[in-house]
Amino acid sequence: MRSSLILLVSLWAGPSIGKTATETAVDQLFSGKAIGETRAVVVLQDGKPVIERYAPGYGPDNRFISWSMAKSVTSTLLGTLVAAGKLDLNAPAPVPAWHRDPADPRGKIKLIDLVYMSSGLAHSETGPPVEGADTNRALFSDESNDAAAAAEAAPLKYAPGSRFEYSTLTTVILDDIIVRTIAPGATTPAARRAAMQAFLHDALIMPSGMASLVCEYDAAGTMLGGSFCHATARDWAKFGQMYLDNGVVGGKRVVAAPWVAFVRKQSPTNPAYGGQFWLNHPGNAEGHPALFPDQGPADLYSAIGHLGQYVMVAPSKHLVVVRLGKTPDGERSGLLPALAALVNSFPDAK
Repeated sequence: MRSSLILLVSLWAGPSIGKTATETAVDQLFSGKAIGETRAVVVLQDGKPVIERYAPGYGPDNRFISWSMAKSVTSTLLGTLVAAGKLDLNAPAPVPAWHRDPADPRGKIKLIDLVYMSSGLAHSETGPPVEGADTNRALFSDESNDAAAAAEAAPLKYAPGSRFEYSTLTTVILDDIIVRTIAPGATTPAARRAAMQAFLHDALIMPSGMASLVCEYDAAGTMLGGSFCHATARDWAKFGQMYLDNGVVGGKRVVAAPWVAFVRKQSPTNPAYGGQFWLNHPGNAEGHPALFPDQGPADLYSAIGHLGQYVMVAPSKHLVVVRLGKTPDGERSGLLPALAALVNSFPDAK
């Protein structure tokens, strides 16, 4: 079993006796009650690692599942195509099934509606019942051979752009749009997967330095970029640093600056949600805060995944905080204050 590792560099003069607020906050994440299991914490400030700690049995070489942090990966790939002029956020979403019949109301769904989780489609993220939720059926059971087809077959329930409805299948639709855009001639599952994998490598993995990043695909060759990407804690921190540095890595632009600004912009139907990233604002966040808006910083935004996966970016503090682990929904009320304490133990940047 690999022993836990901690690297902590003080960036300011702390008390000579006792732990700093940062050390206390990190300890709380690993041993506090009602927080669940923290497996990894990595913190970068000014692009430099100041904290790296793992629970016993985990270390720098482990890949950690993204769960819904993968949505922010999909967003990044989509932004590349928007910046290149190959997709238009304000145009009807290019889903062939929605445009075969001019009377199909789904033809009015714009690409930006999908990005903002306001498509109006009748998707069910968690049920009830859990086993009947279309996300679970498309990822794990009877519709898992072609998750995009299942997602795109849903009827319209609300007017597009009128209501926030968090849905993993909405992001799967975005993944389908991406592969159709980059490889319109890829009609077999193998060809679709190869095209998407090459695009993921060239657009994100190689230029960002996220060498460990691996995403899963369904049997139809669609990347499951709403849930199933895996990377080391250090590489998840690189993802956050890329956004903190306005899309630039090693002096080279990876994400267009307008896209970095876009993902941080409040969506019309939920001020706590941006472009497949969560914002540190009060809002319609499924009945609970996604982050900690009452404690700030107001400019913090985050990729967030099921069971307490976070890549948080705080520009005002020049800070990236990664927390990976397993926290059931019922323990989020303990985890969020601990994360806030860690973020706010760092001073604002000068």
